[in-house]
Amino acid sequence: MKKIIATSHAPAAVGPYAQAYQVNDTLFVSGQIPFVPETMQLVSPDVSEQALQSLKNIKAIVDAAGFSIGDIVKCQVFLKSMDDFAAVNTVYAKFFGDHTPARVAVEVSRLPKDVSVEIDAICMKG
Repeated sequence: MKKIIATSHAPAAVGPYAQAYQVNDTLFVSGQIPFVPETMQLVSPDVSEQALQSLKNIKAIVDAAGFSIGDIVKCQVFLKSMDDFAAVNTVYAKFFGDHTPARVAVEVSRLPKDVSVEIDAICMKG
């Protein structure tokens, strides 16, 4: 079973892609930038607030698909500057608590809409 997941509780896609795609018991969440869904505007120039908003957007999509944060098995974190790693890591650790998905964190030269962070996720049930 393949199913596109879309929710108004996360920012609309800024390109030709789905917010998420569910294939059987696996959910692939597209990279989430720190836009507030209601305004489609950047939450704040602060990288910690951007990281939290990106994670909130992921949670909204995960919830809409009937998954939970505990179902997230892997995230990729894309940073405009590795100098922001510690701040983003603090937010990430607080958000996930004792749940520790596998993760990648890399510095990239540029992100959509010139944000400082983008995060994606893969979830699995079972």
